[in-house]
Formats: sequence, C-alpha cells, structure tokens
Amino acid sequence: MARRLMLPFALAALMQAGAAHADAIDGDWCSTDGQRMSIRGDNITIPSGKQILGNYSRHAFEYVIPSGESGAGDTVNVILRNEYLAFSRQGANGDRSTEWRRCKDLNS
Repeated sequence: MARRLMLPFALAALMQAGAAHADAIDGDWCSTDGQRMSIRGDNITIPSGKQILGNYSRHAFEYVIPSGESGAGDTVNVILRNEYLAFSRQGANGDRSTEWRRCKDLNS
C-alpha cells in the first residue's frame, strides 16, 4: 500500500518543481523597443550586451548601470509580473520604465 502511494506523491513533487521554475525571473527578456537582457541567477547581460552581477531574487532583479553606459550609476529594478511579463524602473525616482516580455525562441 505504501509503495502505491509513493509514486503519486513523487510525480506531484516533480510537477511542482517544474511549475515553480516557470515563474522565476531567470531567462531571456525582450523589450517593446527592441532591447534584450538575459538573467541567470546573480548574472545579467544588460541591453548593451555587457555582463555584470546584480541582486537576484526569484521574482525581481536589481543592478546598477556600470560606468561608460548610458545612465551610469542609476539603479534598475526589474519586477516579474507573471511568467511572461516583467517591468523595469530606472533611476532614483523610477522615472524610466520599460516593459519586458519573454523573448521568443529564436530557433523555432
């Protein structure tokens, strides 16, 4: 009896793990104005193509624009709104806002 119950619980746990990963901010993001960024844990490739470190949490990411970049020194906060949509705010007052959507797979 116990063996028969283990399989459904194991399958449920695996399905939950997959669903949990789907709502993380990690991944490739494209803006409505053609910019791209990629988040992988604490690593981000910012729209200029430069790879830097930032502050990662499952549903948000924060980084400071490095010197030599437009807006250098500004803090950018990226917030995950749902599995496919995120918004970023830049600057002390968050006066620059950008909408981001998951990039479509370039191989399809």
